[in-house]
Amino acid sequence: MKVSYNWISKYVDLSGISPEYLADKLTFAGLEVEQVTKMADGSDLVVGHILSCDDHPDSDHLHVCMVDIDTEILQIVCGADNVAKDQKVIVAQVGSKLPELTIKEGNIRGVRSQGMICALFELGVDRKLLSQDQLQGITVLPNEALVGDTNPLSYIGMDDVIIDISLTPNRADCMALWSLAKEIGAILDRNVNLPKIDDLKINEKQSNLLIKSNSDKCQSFVGKVINSLVIKESPSWLKDALTSIGIKSINNVVDISNFVMIETGQPLHFYDIDKMPKKEIVVKDDIDMVYRALDQIEYQIIANDIMITSDEKPIGIAGIMGGEDSKIDENTKGIIIEAAIFDLAAIRATSRRLNLSTEASIRFQKGIDPLAPMKAVNRAVQLLIDLAEAGGIEESVLINDFNYQQYQIETSTTFINTYLATSFSDKQIVDVLSRLDLNPQIEDDKLIVYVPSYRTDLRLPVDLCEEVIRLLGYDNVLSSLPKIYQVAGEYAKNARQRYMIKDLLKDMGFSETINYSLVNQKHIDNSVLAIGKPVALNNPLSEDKRFYRTSVLASLLETIAYNKSRYLNEYMFFEIANVYSDEHTEKEHLALAMSKKTTINKWKHLVNENDFYTLKGYITKIIEKLGFDQKRISFKSNDLDQRMFNQYQSALIYLDKALVGVFGMIHPKKQKEWGIDQTLIAEIDVTTLFQAKTSKIKFQSIPRFPAVSYDIAVIVDDKYQANDICLSIKKTGGKLIKDVIVFDVYKGGNINDGLRSLAFKITYQSLDKTLNDNDIQPIQKEIISMLNKQYGAILRDI
Repeated sequence: MKVSYNWISKYVDLSGISPEYLADKLTFAGLEVEQVTKMADGSDLVVGHILSCDDHPDSDHLHVCMVDIDTEILQIVCGADNVAKDQKVIVAQVGSKLPELTIKEGNIRGVRSQGMICALFELGVDRKLLSQDQLQGITVLPNEALVGDTNPLSYIGMDDVIIDISLTPNRADCMALWSLAKEIGAILDRNVNLPKIDDLKINEKQSNLLIKSNSDKCQSFVGKVINSLVIKESPSWLKDALTSIGIKSINNVVDISNFVMIETGQPLHFYDIDKMPKKEIVVKDDIDMVYRALDQIEYQIIANDIMITSDEKPIGIAGIMGGEDSKIDENTKGIIIEAAIFDLAAIRATSRRLNLSTEASIRFQKGIDPLAPMKAVNRAVQLLIDLAEAGGIEESVLINDFNYQQYQIETSTTFINTYLATSFSDKQIVDVLSRLDLNPQIEDDKLIVYVPSYRTDLRLPVDLCEEVIRLLGYDNVLSSLPKIYQVAGEYAKNARQRYMIKDLLKDMGFSETINYSLVNQKHIDNSVLAIGKPVALNNPLSEDKRFYRTSVLASLLETIAYNKSRYLNEYMFFEIANVYSDEHTEKEHLALAMSKKTTINKWKHLVNENDFYTLKGYITKIIEKLGFDQKRISFKSNDLDQRMFNQYQSALIYLDKALVGVFGMIHPKKQKEWGIDQTLIAEIDVTTLFQAKTSKIKFQSIPRFPAVSYDIAVIVDDKYQANDICLSIKKTGGKLIKDVIVFDVYKGGNINDGLRSLAFKITYQSLDKTLNDNDIQPIQKEIISMLNKQYGAILRDI
């Protein structure tokens, strides 16, 4: 925020205070000053009077001027088109140091030149603030300028210093010059004198202006009609004030709206009453259209953008910029004043989406003093009467009345000193809080303060502690050594299991990825095992960062697409991260993705073809590593998500009876949508795994006796899963069965439709002896009987 030293001096007594000293005091008080610069700069400048101006004898564009600077008469060669006899001008004498050069006596085409007649841009004034005439010629001073005066810049309001302050987010109040003046007065303990606007004595007539809001994003709105005024050039003091902070002067009415905004922090908008479709203002947020604003650019307006309308026609983008069709010009005879408070998140979202940042939008985004609209309207009326001959003034029309209640904080001086480790007296603390307009009252051992409306950052007792210490000085804090407590080092919750999973996956050849938790709508639409409705940000950095993800897998698919576009077609990726829902749920998910093939050795052309069972093996290994017996892990057909997965090559993962994940081959449509090759993918709810009770670890000696394998083949209905049959065989066989695997699946031939042949290899082993047929055959018969009764299986010869 740029602050004019001359302007702020009108409100605060800064006698004896240099701009540099003020900058230091502001910085130490928490308002960091980034830069202190002069509006115009140059040493040894003086007011000169041109006694004569003749053409150069050897040039068609140069002039030879005799200039009186009181102490002597200088001959200066000047090339400006507008230089003329009897002008008062700014003269840089020999030896003067300007921003880009040092003046030396010279000889220009045979004529001696003893200085330079200056233009403003040569003195370092920003070219953006200058008119075309000022850019093309020298600066002519008013006739009252005294010849020989060594401060010529004072006659044109350029003898100012600009202080650039970097405001912290909590100090939006200092965007208002009046509030900043009070802050400076408190820091320096100086008197503050602000314009009085509460005692305006004007005859206001009843207004028939209609103000209405159809949006809950308009918190309050003030409208006021000025039926007559005169458009003319602004007085020099007003133009100088605006120019000092980088705002170009337009005319007296427009300049007043900008001036009041800087003073009060409240953006105002003036509408030409004759250009209004109707004497009404309606706030809406459901418009979808292309709108041309004051800057002559067309903007796409969408629902949720707040718009100002009249007679169903848009006349401004609320809080950002008005429209071309209602602007103030030289023909304006009357105006409607708008002062409102809009939802800061909505203004920020619209401003960012339209890439349109204005002085008004910046203030709305940071927050407005709830009482600022009425202050600003009254101040604007005061200036319009003084500078624009305003008349026919109607009563203010308000909607969503302010109903402001002053905030009160209760604390004690003991708490403040204890919190700060200081020993300030009650008098010191009360003095500081009084200077900050907090009206402190001490009752018994209580300290009660009443927060002014513009200090929206003060809500807690600790906020008062900060106010006290930043004004009295941080050097008053007593030094003390920190207390260090010894604690046993340990893993955070679930960290041990998380590191175990990561290490295992890296050992198996996977690479870890880390993606943003904030995603776009496409990621939400492609969520797998989503934990609920996504959390949506009111003010996202972009549409790609609007939601907290409810699933991790879509981020991996984006990573794969990124790598594929760079010809990296083989991959094994994983990501483990938190996911969130709008129901205040938070879980940790693991996503896996691997390409269809993995090259083992290029020279020998060794390639591993990955499939459903490859990924199933990896997942089983992960769950077992976490301490779960394989018997507790089961896989069922995927009837949960057939959008992302190929239904014939995917499955659900269960631990006991709890669903913990889904995996398989990506669906061809999703493969095309993401622009990737065939990929095996998985999403696992590791929070459920972490919360489950792990299996007990039991010691078992290495078997000393050989294992015996028996094969059986049965014909069963297609509806039965091989994994369920394996579990049933293990349960029937008891402890003697070490393993059961499916080694053949056959359909067709002499097997009827709807049936299939499954061949199982059953491995028997005992820890006590070598098994023979007498031990195994009874179990085999029991298994065959069970398969027939439970699954309707028919034994088939192998």
